[in-house]
Amino acid sequence: MSDVVNQLLMLAHELGREDRQLAILGEGSVSARLEGGLFAVKAGGTGLGALEAGQISICRSDKVLPLLDKRMLTDTAVESALLEARVDSNAPRPGIEAVFHAWLLTVGDVRFVGHCHPLGVCQVLCSPRARDFAEQRMFPGEIVFCGPASVYVPYADPGLPLAWQIRERTRDFMNSQGRVPRLILLQNHGVIALGSTPEAVLASVLMAEKAARIFAGAAAMGGPNFLLPQHVERIAGRLSDPSDKSDRSDRSDPFTFSFS
Repeated sequence: MSDVVNQLLMLAHELGREDRQLAILGEGSVSARLEGGLFAVKAGGTGLGALEAGQISICRSDKVLPLLDKRMLTDTAVESALLEARVDSNAPRPGIEAVFHAWLLTVGDVRFVGHCHPLGVCQVLCSPRARDFAEQRMFPGEIVFCGPASVYVPYADPGLPLAWQIRERTRDFMNSQGRVPRLILLQNHGVIALGSTPEAVLASVLMAEKAARIFAGAAAMGGPNFLLPQHVERIAGRLSDPSDKSDRSDRSDPFTFSFS
């Protein structure tokens, strides 16, 4: 468990780096799947950049997941349930975003989740072009690190309403796309990245921020010019098909770097 918590702390510190402008103050959250139906999640009111081990709560998934089926609970009731979900009653209170973290960590091989508010991505998500940015792709690297499309979640009130929308929109995406998403984009809010490793989560966020800057620049010059669906699927298919040996540089594992 301590190894996973250390990995989670490194992910938080990378997402919270001031120079990257992905999150400031108490913005953002991170989580990791643990054994035995447990998960680790950032405590409420803490910052990513300087997150410490004592600011992470270990929670029971089976105490958090049922909240998603009780959509009319007040924030106070949700916070009380999250306090009850802690393994250690002396641990800090999990942030209210722990509800969507708990569910996302049950999806496929997702073991780490990172949520933040990148400056460039949020500029797009606060614009009328947000859905275009989520559902279409402009260049190969965006497909490799962010997937062929992202889940798009229209604005919802932070807390249980947002967690419910994330679950429903992600389920719809997986049913239609036949794959687990790498990115969930929240209108007028921010980004959630999913991965089997913290490196995968960080890579998706960084590439999303690069893509947002390209999107904004292309839009200012009359674009963007999106890739055709067959071009997107060709690249996505090579990444997921181990029998395809062509152009190995494009289909090799993009998440081979490690934190410095």
